[in-house]
This record gives sequence, C-alpha cells and structure tokens, in this order.
Amino acid sequence: MKKLVFLILPVLAFFNLSSMATLAPQFIGKGQQPQVSIDGKGIVRVVFGDADEIFCATSTNQGISFGKPQLVAKLPQMHLGMSRGPQLASSKDFSVITAIDKTGNIHWYWLDHATGKWKYKGMVNDLKDSAPEGMINIAADDKNNFYAVWLDTRTGKHNQIYFSSLAATASKWSKNVMAYQSPDQHVCECCRPTVAVKGTSVALMFRNWLNGSRDLYVTRSADGGKTFSPAVKLGMDTWKLNGCPMDGGGMRINPLNVIQTVWQRKGDIYYATVGNPETYIARGRTCSIAGNGANPLITYQVGDTLNVVKYPQKAPVIIGTGSFLKAAQLNANTSLYVWEKDNHIMYRKL
Repeated sequence: MKKLVFLILPVLAFFNLSSMATLAPQFIGKGQQPQVSIDGKGIVRVVFGDADEIFCATSTNQGISFGKPQLVAKLPQMHLGMSRGPQLASSKDFSVITAIDKTGNIHWYWLDHATGKWKYKGMVNDLKDSAPEGMINIAADDKNNFYAVWLDTRTGKHNQIYFSSLAATASKWSKNVMAYQSPDQHVCECCRPTVAVKGTSVALMFRNWLNGSRDLYVTRSADGGKTFSPAVKLGMDTWKLNGCPMDGGGMRINPLNVIQTVWQRKGDIYYATVGNPETYIARGRTCSIAGNGANPLITYQVGDTLNVVKYPQKAPVIIGTGSFLKAAQLNANTSLYVWEKDNHIMYRKL
C-alpha cells in the first residue's frame, strides 16, 4: 500500500505543476499594444506592433500555447502606443487587421482562414491623410461583415466620429460617413472610439468634448450602420477637464442585445448601460470589457498591476504586471488575457 501511495504522489504533483504552469504568464513575442480575437472555429489570434512591423500569433489549442508570431506587414511610421496600434477582428471565415500611419492613412490586411495568408488590401479611409490621430477600432459579426470607427479630421479640420463597413462579399470598405459631429467643434482628440456589433445592431462609443466636459457617449444603429441614432451620454456625473485623459474605455453588446460599457472618470472605473446610472468598480485606468455571456469581464490597471473583475462581482483578480490588458472569453469558466510588459507581449489563461 505504501508503495502505491509513493507512486501516486509524484503523478499528482506532476499534474498540479502542469496546471500551475498553464496559469503562469507566458511570452508571445516582442512588441506593444496587443489585441486578441477568437474566430468561429475557436482559433485564437493576438496581433501587436513592434516599431513599424505588425505581427500575428496564433493558438490552435485554446490559448495553451502560441506559434511563432507571423510578420503580417511592415508599415513605415505606424502609430503605436497609448491605444494606437494594429486593430484586430475575426469572423467565422476571415480576420482583418487595420493600422494607421502617422500621416493619417488607415491600412487594412485580410486573412482567409482557409489559406492562413495575410494580404494587404488598401485603405479604409476614402480621403487621404484624414485620420492623423491614429485612433481606430474594428469589430466583426457572425456573417463575415466588418465594421470600423475612428477619429477623422476631414470635417472642419477637427476630429469627428467616422464609420465604415466591409460587406462579406466586398473587396473594399463602404463610403465613409460621419456618425457624430460635436457641436463644440470636435470630440475628445486622444481617446480611441469603440465599435460593437450584434446582428444588425451596431453601437459606437466615444469620449465627447462638450462645454469643457470629457464624457462618454453612445450612438446606435439598428440597420447595420446605415443610420445612427442621436448620441446619448453615459453616466449621471460629468468630467470637466482641460485636457485629454487618453482613455477611451470599452464596450460590447451582450446576448440580450444590451450595450454594456466600461470607462474611466476622474481616475475611477465605472460600468454602465445606456440610460442607467453608472456603477463604481474601482480606482484605475485603461479599462476594457469582454465576454460571451450576460455578465462581462472588466479589465483595468492600477499603476502597473493588471486586474480583472467578473461583473457583477467587484473583487478583482490580479492577472500580472504591465499595461494594456485585454481579455477574450474561451468558455464559461476560462478566459485568455494578453498584455504588454517591458516591450514584450504576455498572455495568461485563467
């Protein structure tokens, strides 16, 4: 009996160590500003930038390990840092990356999942040099359509909210449209807007600039982005600020078609749905939101400590140290987290 126990204990210890190893932070590659997506077949992709190069790392085993990052493209003078950098979205059959050069051109790259090869496809903005701030976000639906929102200066040489979509059968993005124009000349100049989609419902969130306040607003389309409703302010309080917080927050549309948002005001993180009072989460900044179910994952940082909250719980779980934490939910119990630390892209499955 004692011999059997001695045989079992090393095996148990091995499996415990293996489990711990999968939870420890792992290295993907050298770079900044990671974005993560999961396609219709469960393949995980992480896109990031390093100087003027764009890389994509792929996991075919639910984030247990990643292959060597693939060089997607070299984009001279690419915007990178402070929420600027390559953006990624994946649908069932395709993935798209966008990246902006410092003259203001939005370049895009197309991946057919069947071939595994990235291709340069041209520009998203149909007016040259119109997006010099470098702030863009993209999303995909479950029918291979893609959507983009960005800061654009073509109207009055001030940043406004512009939108475009890419139909599944199209080879180029649709005519750019202004989804929102601030009556006070411009929206917040240095906060990245966000796009979320579910079915034909498309939502855009952005930080406005009205009467000196830097509050978050949402505008929504029920027809796939053809028309947008008047923008609605999020939260009951306001933030008077003579400057830019460089913090655009995050948004998603949950399975019940409810827009869920997370954002920072005066150094506090809040969760809010449209038309309802905000809920305080914690002190912090650089927050984002993710998840597949009714309740989201909220990530944020305090100093260089990276946290996640499984809302409506408010007790944070520490993921690691660094900055720019992003999450993707793999299943009901497990999520993948990616972030940057000392110019390295890290990940952790938890």
